[in-house]
Amino acid sequence: MAADRRAKAATLDLRRRLLSSSCRLFFPENPVKIIRGQGQYLYDEQGREYLDCINNVAHVGHCHPTVVQAAHEQNLVLNTNSRYLHDNIVDYAQRLSETLPEKLSVFYFLNSGSEANDLALRLARQYTGHQDVVVLDHAYHGHLSSLIDISPYKFRNLDGQKEWVHVAPLPDTYRGPYREDHPDPAGAYASEVKHVISSAQKKGRKIAAFFAESLPSVSGQIIPPAGYFSQVAEHIRRAGGLFVADEIQVGFGRVGKHFWAFQLEGEDFVPDIVTMGKSIGNGHPVACLATTQAVSRAFEATGVEYFNTFGGNPVSCAVGLAVLDVLKTEQLQAHATNVGSFLMEHLSQQKAKHPIIGDVRGTGLFIGVDLIKDETLRTPATEEAEYLVSRLKENYILLSTDGPGRNILKFKPPMCFSLDNAQHVVAKLDDILTEDTHPTQI
Repeated sequence: MAADRRAKAATLDLRRRLLSSSCRLFFPENPVKIIRGQGQYLYDEQGREYLDCINNVAHVGHCHPTVVQAAHEQNLVLNTNSRYLHDNIVDYAQRLSETLPEKLSVFYFLNSGSEANDLALRLARQYTGHQDVVVLDHAYHGHLSSLIDISPYKFRNLDGQKEWVHVAPLPDTYRGPYREDHPDPAGAYASEVKHVISSAQKKGRKIAAFFAESLPSVSGQIIPPAGYFSQVAEHIRRAGGLFVADEIQVGFGRVGKHFWAFQLEGEDFVPDIVTMGKSIGNGHPVACLATTQAVSRAFEATGVEYFNTFGGNPVSCAVGLAVLDVLKTEQLQAHATNVGSFLMEHLSQQKAKHPIIGDVRGTGLFIGVDLIKDETLRTPATEEAEYLVSRLKENYILLSTDGPGRNILKFKPPMCFSLDNAQHVVAKLDDILTEDTHPTQI
């Protein structure tokens, strides 16, 4: 508790001396020192309350008592690795299986989304005997070296694109080549993936997998056109590859209509691998990969065991089970639909009022507000977005930006985010857009 009483300036000085500058803070010019969280709220060292609109890790709310209690009670009894027989890991796998298509029946437990995606890459390569990966432009799949290589969001600022990585256009119907007025944007974007595959094959390359977030997030809160992923899966499988659905940011009921975002494609669409992280443990480091018996058997056939020291430990699985319990008992998936629809409606009203809002898109509590400088070119309003986020922070609302132009206001709050919270945020956003005389003419 002594650190909580340390002056903010002293903590900031220690951080600057001891941590790399590449480990960045929100609001680096004037960071917020957060010492406590509860529900959808965070509190600084002065006791000031901030509304958290962006923390999709604290999925059912910061420090949810049911989750905290589950971790505490299991910690009092046992926490060890998964080489010992224990009920928690099998109970958790069983509960997760009940949320997924029957085909996805084998589970691997890990500590982070990055680990899950790295394992997905290994599984795909082992099953197919191929090496190459198709990804979407601006995608981000994790911080491990293997995943930086398949994340255009990162590799374009580092060593560049590897020869085994192939990038398809982001299925963005607001900014991409096939927009909202196109007669078949799903087919057009899927054909781009087909073309990428064909180009790779002409060079003698063989496709192991297509990786995509079920709703691309870092790319700008993108909602792919209906039918896109189903067609992409056909192209990928025809090339001998697997379809990997990255649900790390968007799973566990966030989209409202379904438990998993990939289910927005319809009941007949089933990925070959699904990866989970972040929200799965409400802040506890736990992750999971679900796949088919066939993919798992090919991995097992190597004779090399998969062992993860902390993956699937009793405490992590107790936490995961508690998160599922809270989602069910508090009906948070339905809540995401109700609050998300309300927020979308009110943000759309702001779009009609303020020309800087070019697009409002989303589903459930996954929403993006695309800020533009002009309606014709849809030029990203990057500086204005940064300014808005700063002004909202002054009003004790925490929001951030995403997308290649850093101009998309992203809403991914804890699932307990309320109708009153939504109304409050929209009102403050309206106040700033209406009254401010920022020099960029916001």
